[in-house]
Amino acid sequence: MEIKKIKEAAYGAVDRIKDYIEGIGEVIYGIPESGFKEFNTSELVKREFNKMGLKCITLDNIPGVKATIDTGKEGPGIAVIGELDGVICSQHKDSNVETGVVHACGHNIMIADMLGVAKAIIESKVYDELVGKIHFIAAPAEEYLEMDFRSELMEKGIIKYPTGKAELIHRGIFDDVEICVMIHALSGRHKVILESGSNGFIAKKVKYIGKASHAASAPDKGVNALYAANIGLMAINSIRETFKEESALRVHPMITKGGDAVNVIPSEVTLETFVRGSNIHDVVEANYKVNRAFVGGAVAIGAKVEIEDTPGMFPLVVDEKLRNVAKEVGVELVGEDEVTMNPPSKGSTDLGDVSSIMPALETCIGCISGGLHSPDYNVRNKDTAYVTGTKFLTGMVIELLSNNSEKAKEIIEEYKPVFNDKQEYFEYADKLFLKDIYPKCDCMTEIK
Repeated sequence: MEIKKIKEAAYGAVDRIKDYIEGIGEVIYGIPESGFKEFNTSELVKREFNKMGLKCITLDNIPGVKATIDTGKEGPGIAVIGELDGVICSQHKDSNVETGVVHACGHNIMIADMLGVAKAIIESKVYDELVGKIHFIAAPAEEYLEMDFRSELMEKGIIKYPTGKAELIHRGIFDDVEICVMIHALSGRHKVILESGSNGFIAKKVKYIGKASHAASAPDKGVNALYAANIGLMAINSIRETFKEESALRVHPMITKGGDAVNVIPSEVTLETFVRGSNIHDVVEANYKVNRAFVGGAVAIGAKVEIEDTPGMFPLVVDEKLRNVAKEVGVELVGEDEVTMNPPSKGSTDLGDVSSIMPALETCIGCISGGLHSPDYNVRNKDTAYVTGTKFLTGMVIELLSNNSEKAKEIIEEYKPVFNDKQEYFEYADKLFLKDIYPKCDCMTEIK
């Protein structure tokens, strides 16, 4: 069958089930859950796949679901990904009154559209015309939130990595996947917005440890952790000009604890920050400089500093050939005037970890008003969100796996990943974990 006919059959099925897709999206919107807690949403997704006759892989101690349509013909594995979690934005009118979580990120649209793709492909039976496997992965914990909770899961050995897709890579969920595609809701006048990549980051917690003393009557007896932190922050500002501009490096610290009382020399001051950039090797280099600056602040005042680093998300690397397929599908669906391309994002997504080892693409669907993660977030065009989004993902699957999966094979063969395989990725990521106290010894001997 011609690819045009395959798409017509699949898109017709999407039109017939559009009420189902929107309905599922609205149900998920009403049960928002934060990362690694999305058990209700995960169970809903599993039930829907089971209704379609698909067997599911679940992860027992964390949320997450994987289902597969096997065409019965040897070929590449293409994954359509949806994200289970919401974001914390208690100011949003629809946020959960107890947790503050809301789908002001559009992840409910992702999951609904992913389910819509599976249902449309099954009901239209277009899988008979495709070669390979179509995987559907509902991934937990994309939003980088509630790190104390995630740290506890890591300490207990429940998870190894703090984001969902990194953890799913670790658990082998992506072992039979060779290309990943997904959509994301976004504002803007265009209906299809092609992405150019995004920054990755290392997450940092920093604790300065000084000595408390009365701030007025005995300041000479104390060691001011706040002054040490201030010098560390100034040192970071002084080295910003050494960061490589082409890697869009960003460091944006905040003090989370500045002391206990105004008349007490601060003995403990804590900070958090990300070191972000578009090239993971440059991020690591900048992170070393930032650590050196923090240590310098401690040395200057005679304090100590505890630095804890966690690999957050790797930069999203976009394959041009895969994006060209997305452009073709988008133009065919909505017309050239409704398709645009964004510059690289300074934000982050854990799809970047996936793109470090295989071609992966997130394409935005212009269907919301207001801002992501904001109180004014609102879905302004549900037809674009649920119908165009589902058709786009369905079209991507068909383009990649039709004609003996010719396009998918070409993209896979020519892709140059950051790491040759997942083991190399793990080895690099594991080196980014750090927890230590500096300086190791007194740098100066006090003159008596």
